[in-house]
Amino acid sequence: MTRIASLAVLLLMSGPLLWGCSQEASTITDKVSEAPESQPEGQVEDAPSADLPEVVVLYGREELVPFLESRGWWGSEEPGEQLEVPHFIITAIHPSWSEFSATLPVPVKKQLFYRLMLPLVMHANLMVETFRDGLFRARDEWEADGRISDGSLELLHRVGYLLPDMNAEDVPNITADDPAMPEMLDELLYRMDIVPAGLALGQAAYESGYGTSRFATEGNSLFGQWTYGGEGLKPREQRTDSKGDHRIKTFEWPFDSVRGYFINLMTHRAYEDFRRLRAELRAAGQPLDSMTLADGLLSYSERGQDYVDSLKGIMRVNKLNLADHAVFKDEPLYFLLSEQSPEDVEKMKARIAAAQESGELAEIIERMKLE
Repeated sequence: MTRIASLAVLLLMSGPLLWGCSQEASTITDKVSEAPESQPEGQVEDAPSADLPEVVVLYGREELVPFLESRGWWGSEEPGEQLEVPHFIITAIHPSWSEFSATLPVPVKKQLFYRLMLPLVMHANLMVETFRDGLFRARDEWEADGRISDGSLELLHRVGYLLPDMNAEDVPNITADDPAMPEMLDELLYRMDIVPAGLALGQAAYESGYGTSRFATEGNSLFGQWTYGGEGLKPREQRTDSKGDHRIKTFEWPFDSVRGYFINLMTHRAYEDFRRLRAELRAAGQPLDSMTLADGLLSYSERGQDYVDSLKGIMRVNKLNLADHAVFKDEPLYFLLSEQSPEDVEKMKARIAAAQESGELAEIIERMKLE
């Protein structure tokens, strides 16, 4: 997938912080365990690499909220103001979040969840917008020449699996002058479109209990996506009915759950009403509004209209529509890590500096990129 260069990644790694590290993220500490035990203050930020992001290491949750405040990412947001979001993405939900969040005032728990969740949704939408730009270019190429460029064909080979009745083995057979190209491009543009951030935040809060559910803390699952075939987490009280042995799908890290949610809304036949409503808003030149599009999710839950009404209530009470048109701040990419003690913070800074100089950090970032 096309790289979103402005992406920043939040790695709240070890200790009792709200959000922990994924298996991939933990390799940062695993791979550089032989690094020196100390390093001058500020060495991480000054390490010589023009292409690597800044790395910030914090001391536990005591420093998290002050850090978010310093980045302008706390407090209330007012209607009519442009919501600007720091460039970070969390990589796992720490098991301690469920216990710790129970000690927080409910408004604080919600604010933390929404502020750590929103950049994931925004990044997914950036990916979608990049793909849509490519699809529009391909359509222009077809109208001009009766074929698409090699670059556009590569894009079609990446996203063709979203087409209905298109098997994975058939996608590589799409050709630059395929006579079905106009219909394929139109269908892809219909299916591949953004999800308003407020809607995604509301569903994530609803489905995961603000990140506290067992499925969230054990499997980074934020949207209650089902899976079959014995994989995933089994509900403790699983029904025995015609739906079979369904389980809750697990993910390596939360962004994969967000990406899976987007793909479900693009492809599953149960969400045709959602796609139709979205396309109608596009055609009418109207903004893609969270409240309006929630009406297309009657089939997301067996609760039907009751589910949609509850979802709208969450969005309304928490003013999540403010997130619908949020933008990333114009700031550099950075990693944010956490340790349990000031001494561990200094050790981690030294390890990260060594990883930067050796090239190991660049390798890890390459493996973790959201593409």
